[in-house]
Amino acid sequence: MDATLITTPSPLPRPRTATGGPAGTRPRGAAGARPRGSAGTRPRTPAQAGPPRTPAQAGPPRTAAPRTLPPHTVFAERLLAVLSGERPVHWMLGHTVGDAYEQLVRLAPETPLRSHGPRPVLRRCSIQVHAPHSAIEAFATIATGARVRAMAFRLERGEDQRWRCAAVELDGLGAAARHP
Repeated sequence: MDATLITTPSPLPRPRTATGGPAGTRPRGAAGARPRGSAGTRPRTPAQAGPPRTPAQAGPPRTAAPRTLPPHTVFAERLLAVLSGERPVHWMLGHTVGDAYEQLVRLAPETPLRSHGPRPVLRRCSIQVHAPHSAIEAFATIATGARVRAMAFRLERGEDQRWRCAAVELDGLGAAARHP
């Protein structure tokens, strides 16, 4: 039976200074001595905690780029915060266009999402694009405990390239909000 030997490259040796220590470090002496105890390191914070790194992974830790959410998800979270009473309606003033703000003013006090039970949570948010790069119709499902509700809204992109909410409906309550 043939055996295959797989080898991995060993890490390159670190460059040394004229004093013989690793490059980028101060020579050890009275002024450059490390504090005694746990190797002169600070305790890790929970964000830094993780499995120990192997010598092959000894480079600087990688940080993930901040994840940006798509505009329909951002607006779904914003609308949920207003309709659940977590934020006031005027929080959406610069983020609405047309009758959408008036719809929110009428919907917010009546909405069944304002409850003393569990906080409503956005479960899913999807879109249907009608006019490329200028309008999005979105629909979301919101869970409040075991109850699941539906929310629909329309986003329109203005000349300044910012998305704004143009219409909102919640389980059919949007039609009642448009016609008082």
